[in-house]
Amino acid sequence: MAQNTAKLAGSSSAFVAICVITFVWLVTGPIFHWSDTWQLVINTVTNIVSMLMVFVISQTKVITQ
Repeated sequence: MAQNTAKLAGSSSAFVAICVITFVWLVTGPIFHWSDTWQLVINTVTNIVSMLMVFVISQTKVITQ
């Protein structure tokens, strides 16, 4: 499961999705008047994703050829 998750997280599609999410978050800044809650959302999401990816990466096996 960790290897499949790592493969998916490292794909081009995942990179594009993260870029789109970040762009949408940035564009909504003026709508929410750059509020603390608006900033807290992206900080919380990035912290959770980073923590989970540390565990995923630590469980993946290095495949050497």
